[in-house]
Amino acid sequence: MKEIYLQRLTELKKQKAIQTKEKIALEGLLDEDDYGRIAVPKENAWEIIPNHEDGSFYGTDGWTKNFCNLMDNHPTYIDANDAFAGRWMYFMSKMRPNKWNPDYPYTHLEENQKKYDIIHGIGDDAHFAPDFSLGLQLGWDGLLSKIDSNNKINSSAEQNEFYAAHRKAIKAIQGWIQRHIDDIAIKIKEEKSPELKENLIQMKETNEAIIHQPPKTLRQACQWIIWYHLASRTYNRDGAGGQIDTLLQPFYENDIQQGLITKDDAIYFLACFLINDPIYWQLGGPDGNGGDVASEISFLILDAADKINTSLNITVRVHDHMNEALYQKSLEYLIKNKNAWPRFSGDKGLIAGFMKNGYSEDLARKRIAVGCNWMSLPGLEYTMNDLVKVNMAKVFEVSFEEMINGDQENSTAQLWSNFKSHLSIAIQTAADGILHHLKYQKYNEPELILNLLSYGPLEKGKDVSDDGAMYYNLSIDGAGIAIVADSFAAIQQRIEKEHRLDWNDLSHHMQTNFEDENGERIRLLLQNSERYGQGNTTGDQWAKVISAFFSKEVKSKSTQDNRYCFIPGLFSWANTVGLGKAVQATPNGRKAHQPINHGANPTPGFVIDGGSLALARAVAEVQPGFGNTAPMQWELDPTLAKQEHADVIGAIIKTHFELGGTLINVNIMDKSQVLAAHENPELYPDLVVRITGFTAYFAMLTKEFRQLVVDRILEN
Repeated sequence: MKEIYLQRLTELKKQKAIQTKEKIALEGLLDEDDYGRIAVPKENAWEIIPNHEDGSFYGTDGWTKNFCNLMDNHPTYIDANDAFAGRWMYFMSKMRPNKWNPDYPYTHLEENQKKYDIIHGIGDDAHFAPDFSLGLQLGWDGLLSKIDSNNKINSSAEQNEFYAAHRKAIKAIQGWIQRHIDDIAIKIKEEKSPELKENLIQMKETNEAIIHQPPKTLRQACQWIIWYHLASRTYNRDGAGGQIDTLLQPFYENDIQQGLITKDDAIYFLACFLINDPIYWQLGGPDGNGGDVASEISFLILDAADKINTSLNITVRVHDHMNEALYQKSLEYLIKNKNAWPRFSGDKGLIAGFMKNGYSEDLARKRIAVGCNWMSLPGLEYTMNDLVKVNMAKVFEVSFEEMINGDQENSTAQLWSNFKSHLSIAIQTAADGILHHLKYQKYNEPELILNLLSYGPLEKGKDVSDDGAMYYNLSIDGAGIAIVADSFAAIQQRIEKEHRLDWNDLSHHMQTNFEDENGERIRLLLQNSERYGQGNTTGDQWAKVISAFFSKEVKSKSTQDNRYCFIPGLFSWANTVGLGKAVQATPNGRKAHQPINHGANPTPGFVIDGGSLALARAVAEVQPGFGNTAPMQWELDPTLAKQEHADVIGAIIKTHFELGGTLINVNIMDKSQVLAAHENPELYPDLVVRITGFTAYFAMLTKEFRQLVVDRILEN
């Protein structure tokens, strides 16, 4: 790569490190994705414009007014070392004091939501993906024309308001772009370096070309996508990602054929594109004709990622007819950089699972990983993925206490009966919460930006949450499966099979949190029962039964016409801490208020040596199997993660997916380094870890979140 480009990327990485420190200094530690957001100005910061007596803003008018005002006042961001203009600063949806419009209460659900510790997702951004190809084809003015033509067909008062809001949003974005163009012109005059001056001139020309018209070159396409996702991130942090290699392939190939750029130019553009914001981009995948969609630009994207090697969320799709060279390149960079990228998705399980919902194979191939754990058909569906979670550990606690404190027989069979009954109620409550959200979300938080690149909203004049989407595949995740499976297994083994405890002893030690006489001995006895993940154990059997029942119950909530299709997943996100705080001591030897297990993973320490293959098998066996994921969180020690072991690592990944796995998030972490960074995070500003599905700078996390990572690596 040209030395001038390497120098620029080095400067961009230095600047990113400075910006990360500034965010921490101004906003404190943030337990979230790194994003590409930079700190808001210290003076004259923008403030929200409330339209409700509670001090928040809601509905089409409130969101339009706030977004457009913010676009009009959002600072410009231009770095002469960058190929692209723009960064986002304000997290508009998080600036509201309340996220749900109180005029549409859900008090009828609150009792059960609290009882079962349900994360209900009501009022959250909906976690679905836009189809960037729509924007690349039409450009901003083309989207305005689409709005105008559809408004002639759909012209009720409500639809007129809908279209007017989207017009204003686009024009506000164009105004933001124009202010950058104006400021780039000033910087061109001030820049002393001939090379950087030329880069700024090209940056200005790029933005002038796309402020109205569709992009024609690779640089223009990247800049267009950046403006869209910066606006979408600012609006409500959504925007997800997409199949970036196929999106950019025609622009790259045309530029190369026309002699407009070299491969070095392309890698520089792609590196700047990736460092702008670590969105979930996906590479490769089945083409429907026995091959892979991967092309030359797929490799260049990995090369560009290697050049910046910062927090990245690139997913490589694994399938039977995959491009093996791309797979090997992805393993090479995973091992070389040890920075938690890329991660891997399994098309075999995902495609077959999604088809079980009644969809075609062609449609299933288009559904891709564009979030922490979640899948989406770009532009086609509304999902609420990774937003709604049922705390199965809490459901177990309610079931156990009902049995122990009532007049029921104390037995595993009775406990299982109670658990099924309460889990059914919890899932129904979660589903009812989603339906409430869908009914009133347009009055709370309409999706002005994501509507633009979706199929249906502009055509119908309806918000994507309000029957505007093509499909409604609504996610409900179960959390705490290992806690529940191990608890059932410990009871069955230690009480009913071995008679080493009785129910009263167990209840007593749980109530005292294993802290009175013999408490620790009993805790270890329970903890060392046949656990989920050890292979063909009582715990493994329970985990499969629990997953199957949970999945069946979630699917049963789908409407008869399948318009609202409920899809089960197993995922906790980083809510392992919060969900654990709601649960007292459990029969698997877990102490009160400690975190639950991570997603579908067994509890840490389930096997002595870390058991990568055992982990791969265990998580594959509990997949819900309907097209959403139950990710495998894989912690690898650097002593094992070496290039000579690439084939072994690659084989384990393939084995997991062959067995039905859906997604693998990989961390390669040196235990001593992580422990040192845990004590003094400021000394390790460049350490990146994959917390769940997302990557973050370790130094940006609170001590509690850092402890999550520490616990995982210490016990594996």
